[in-house]
Amino acid sequence: MRKLFFILTFLFVGLAVQAQNYQLHSVYIYSFIRYIQWPGGDTSSDFVIGVLGDSPLIPHLQKMAEVKKAGNRTIVIKKFNSVNEVANSDILFMSKESGNQLQGLLSKLKNKNTMIITEEEGMGKEGSNINFVIRNGKLAFELNRAAMDRADLKVSTELTRLAIII
Repeated sequence: MRKLFFILTFLFVGLAVQAQNYQLHSVYIYSFIRYIQWPGGDTSSDFVIGVLGDSPLIPHLQKMAEVKKAGNRTIVIKKFNSVNEVANSDILFMSKESGNQLQGLLSKLKNKNTMIITEEEGMGKEGSNINFVIRNGKLAFELNRAAMDRADLKVSTELTRLAIII
């Protein structure tokens, strides 16, 4: 019985830490909005954050979108089940389960100014703009300069200083 208690406690703590990480993901994503410049400066439409696949990040993004804006633009969260559904997003977050679709997504968004964010080791080098990683037990992010240039996104020096550059 005691062993079962410890196992359940360990699982619960693990889930709580994961939930905190996703809350921190949403804080980082909001910072990306503030410290990255998209071309064109369209301020009349919504700022769309798309999520490809199921992710525990979605409720955290929705809470953030209720109280924050991207400049004077309303933030809207859209969920996509497949690469074929993806459309008109300023940011696209790929859940871990959809990571194997990165090349198809890159092909689809080739001429778009969409920032692709992933969360799996090696995805930054494969072409995502930003990749969340765990370093020394803490959430960090890799920034792929070539991918940022490809999407014509300008990154502030403040954000660059915090990133792991690849």
